[in-house]
Amino acid sequence: MNGQDTAEDGRDESLQERQDRKWEDMLQELRVMQTGVQLLAGILLTLPFQEPFADLDTTQRTVYLTLVVLAATTTTLVMTPVALHRRLSGHYVKDRLVIWAHRLMVSVLAFVALIIVGMTEFVFDVVLDRQAGLIASGAMACVVVLLLVVLPRAVVTAAD
Repeated sequence: MNGQDTAEDGRDESLQERQDRKWEDMLQELRVMQTGVQLLAGILLTLPFQEPFADLDTTQRTVYLTLVVLAATTTTLVMTPVALHRRLSGHYVKDRLVIWAHRLMVSVLAFVALIIVGMTEFVFDVVLDRQAGLIASGAMACVVVLLLVVLPRAVVTAAD
């Protein structure tokens, strides 16, 4: 072949072109995720400065602080592929960069899912009560699993 490969999706591109395309796609996805994570983290970080925050019980404070740690970790995870790219630029390892960025992005999705479920629990617990928080977060966990795990698998299965 003349340096061109036909990928399983019918594209006529070299391995380098494919890796560049995948990386560009990932950057777009990272931009979307970064915005969402920043909004979630920003909302969480404003809460201690609200007067009713002092009324939280120990469990609510623990859940809140866990959510802050999850948000900080998620923020770091969403920035890691870019940091890797900066460090590895010019080392001709884009294939490894794409693999690791993919793994990190899966982790980001998992952490965002945990934050969403945790925030649902926290808000319902504070506004209503602990039982409502557990029920609401359980329902949200089901929604998250359906949309982030089941639906993508169903789409892949339907495509086969």
